[in-house]
Amino acid sequence: MRFEFATATRIAWGDGVISEVAPVARELGDRALVVTGRSEERSAPLRAELASAGITCRVFSVDGEPAVEDVQRGAETAAAERCEMVIGFGGGGALDASKAIAALLTNGGDVLDYLEVIGRGQPLRVPPAPFIAVPTTAGTGAEVTRNAVLASRPHRVKVSLRSPLMLARFAVIDPELTLDLPPEVTARTGLDALTQLIEPYVSKHANPLTDGFCVEGLPRVSRALRRAYRDGHDRAARADMSVASLLGGLALANAALGVVHGFAGPVGGMFPAPHGAVCAALLPHGIEVNIRALRGRDPAGETLHRYETVARLLTGRPQARAEELIKWTWEICQELQIPSLRAYGVRDMDWPVLVEKAARASSMKGNPIVLTPDELQEVIMRASG
Repeated sequence: MRFEFATATRIAWGDGVISEVAPVARELGDRALVVTGRSEERSAPLRAELASAGITCRVFSVDGEPAVEDVQRGAETAAAERCEMVIGFGGGGALDASKAIAALLTNGGDVLDYLEVIGRGQPLRVPPAPFIAVPTTAGTGAEVTRNAVLASRPHRVKVSLRSPLMLARFAVIDPELTLDLPPEVTARTGLDALTQLIEPYVSKHANPLTDGFCVEGLPRVSRALRRAYRDGHDRAARADMSVASLLGGLALANAALGVVHGFAGPVGGMFPAPHGAVCAALLPHGIEVNIRALRGRDPAGETLHRYETVARLLTGRPQARAEELIKWTWEICQELQIPSLRAYGVRDMDWPVLVEKAARASSMKGNPIVLTPDELQEVIMRASG
């Protein structure tokens, strides 16, 4: 076995830790690009603290999940404003945009120079501008990942700009920032966190370090996600979900993902569907097809035992079998009112191209077993309702 581990230079977690951003940022310079989601008003208190520390801020908003052109414009804005650092404040989209902007700011060129799958895949030659990550949702774990997922509208797909150089200088996870998330966002981001704890644990690249993160995070989702969905101001539940999201980010960045995320990129690139909702719609079906394939082609392998461990951690039943995980994930998706992919426009005629794109996706390389085209089509068919 060989594995490695890399993460943000520094991680701070806890209520009120957002107050630590301005002092750290002041050590990095006095001009910052603050990248937010569509509602830049939420970042006003942070920007006020930065201003009090003598830092001039330029706000750059990303409406939804970032596209290649958003990053290009953001880097041009940061360069024109002579920004020395990038601070991401928002959900996974804002953080991914921030990472990519920081990389392009120092490396120059076009985003496609560095993108995998559809681009030239060139490595970053120069360390990105310092990047500080402040997540306001509990799901993506993007504050500690080494890639930025970007949509390419001409290619109708989402792909990654990826480099260990893109890890945050400072990741600040303040659960209080998630207290006002509406139930719908809580559901889809929370189920993304769940997916990112399951897939690395059963991945062919799982390792002892990432296993620990997954085993710690899964029971937190089990006990907290429904509570956070029903009562957004349940502080204990919000804290659990913030920890689970962080642990999922640490796991996926250092192990790998699988069939759910293999499909999520193509679906998100072709249809206006939130990433977390796509993962949630796919999750029970990806698990079911994987388990069936493993029972048929690798019944003595370790992965089936890993699925059983996940089932026990989520259900609380010491004797739970792998198949009980399918039922548990399907039921929580129903309870949290996750729609099928058909709600976002996915139709039967789209399945072949989605299967083809998913098979080539980088996330699919971590799936514990190679799925056949028919098995992949079954996953997307079932997720489409």
